[in-house]
Amino acid sequence: MQRILLAICTLLVFSCNTSEKDILKNFDFTTLFEKSNGTETPTYSEVITYYRNLAKGYAEINIQEIGITDSGNPLHMVTLNPDREFDFETIRKTKRVLLINNGIHPGESDGIDATMMLFRDIIQGKIEAPKNTVLVTIPVYNIGGALNRNSGTRTNQNGPKEYGFRGNARNYDLNRDFIKNDTKNAKAFAKLFHLVQPDVFIDNHVSNGADYQYTLTHLFTQHNKLGGELGNYLHTQMHPKLEASLKNKKWDITPYVNVWGTTPDKGWTQFMDSPRYSTGYTTLWNTLGMMVETHMLKPYKQRVEGTYELMKSMIEITEKDGETIRSLREKAFIEQSEQKIYPVNWKVDTTRVTKFAFEGYEGGFINSKITGAKRLKYYQDKPYSKEIDYKNYFIPITKIKVPKAYVIPQGWWSVIDLLKLNQIEFKMLEKDSVITVETYHISDYKTRKNPYEGHYLHYNTSITKSNGRITFKKGDIIVHTNQRGFRYLIETLEPEAPDSFFNWNFFDTTLQQKEGFSPYVWEDKAVELLKQNENLRIQFEEKKKDTAFANNWYTQLDWIHKQSNHYEKAYMRYPVYRVLR
Repeated sequence: MQRILLAICTLLVFSCNTSEKDILKNFDFTTLFEKSNGTETPTYSEVITYYRNLAKGYAEINIQEIGITDSGNPLHMVTLNPDREFDFETIRKTKRVLLINNGIHPGESDGIDATMMLFRDIIQGKIEAPKNTVLVTIPVYNIGGALNRNSGTRTNQNGPKEYGFRGNARNYDLNRDFIKNDTKNAKAFAKLFHLVQPDVFIDNHVSNGADYQYTLTHLFTQHNKLGGELGNYLHTQMHPKLEASLKNKKWDITPYVNVWGTTPDKGWTQFMDSPRYSTGYTTLWNTLGMMVETHMLKPYKQRVEGTYELMKSMIEITEKDGETIRSLREKAFIEQSEQKIYPVNWKVDTTRVTKFAFEGYEGGFINSKITGAKRLKYYQDKPYSKEIDYKNYFIPITKIKVPKAYVIPQGWWSVIDLLKLNQIEFKMLEKDSVITVETYHISDYKTRKNPYEGHYLHYNTSITKSNGRITFKKGDIIVHTNQRGFRYLIETLEPEAPDSFFNWNFFDTTLQQKEGFSPYVWEDKAVELLKQNENLRIQFEEKKKDTAFANNWYTQLDWIHKQSNHYEKAYMRYPVYRVLR
């Protein structure tokens, strides 16, 4: 009896002195990917449970919720720091931060599995923990898409057995939403991004497109667009170092094969990541960004293992070059304050190419057994290595003069809310004020005929300019460009920029004339106006020398109306005003 009591007491003492963390250190953190021999990926709830258990078992791991997503579920952020410090203001004083985004397209689940194993292997000592770099991951960004699990929508993809769907809970493609912020997901990402302020960013994907020998391709942000010494470092240091590191591990990698409907043997142009995309957005704050694009036709096990090795290589580069990266980023922020001209549109520089040996498969066009038309076919039994031209240099085609500040009337609160979300600094006018500003008028633009991510996107926008004094109201805001959000301000507030708020339809109400005229009423008033204004009459007669104008009575009346004080000033006037330097 005494022995039994002693045993019970010993067990109770052991239970009291054994923490949950000690128990979880013996927990089996083998992933579903590993248990299935590389054929399956976990559900969303399994992923979050896995990271929660890691955080319970290891004090070096922290998991927290950041905002809410369209699915109704919170966005999670997992941080790995061997120093057990999770305040990012403190972290940034001594360490660099690498942010990894997974599951933006949940059918492309390679990064989800690779990052789970990476964090576990680091924390369990299977690979060396970074000393100067803190790792942060979004385990699954598109939660709604992850919950919409199926086994058929990735038509071109070789595994896993089941996966999530590309569209989120509201069927948005989240990798088109970083500027316009239609989704709660994107708003939560912005909150997380500005909390973390990463030095390096990785977004894990799986490619569509051509067939070739590589498992791994990389899509770095375009180096000319990034610009300066930071862009040069990305192009001449980080990019080649990553390729060399992976080559040494027998994981060859190539630039993202931006080829559709044909074979890549004649070369291709680098993908231009505008701010609607993840790396285009993160670049606005001088974060070095890249997408991983594994090849859809390679076995899932191989793709995940390649993603794992690529992230290890990027950690090693960040560890070694961390001080250089931080210094170049800070220098870029400082130089922005002195920038007078900013390029907002780019085109490929056809005079410069990068040549390299590309490992592809021979392909050609054969007759389709279904349609009888020509169809593309690759022959994987006919591999080749061929030198190709890679066009990865771009030159600006539209430049704007950087204003000292922008003035935004308070009525455009949807825009102001996005400025707040992205931690843009501004001041509110304390009283009605007359300010000398440059005003844009939209002179021309084109619009997509089909909906694109919830919008009818404008493009090829052009403007005219005028200067004058305008009265602004108490509560309107002044946004100075000399701040860390400099790039964000230019790319969103300059209407000619491809992902400007104008092009994303934020200001479409200004494109519709609200007041007009009845010709039978205006005719008499127009006669009186021409009688009273000799210069206007002369201009009108000159216009009538144009045959098309002379033969269109309504166009003539409309022209006179536009010269009168009856014509509304708001029509086609861009409601963001520029204070010049």
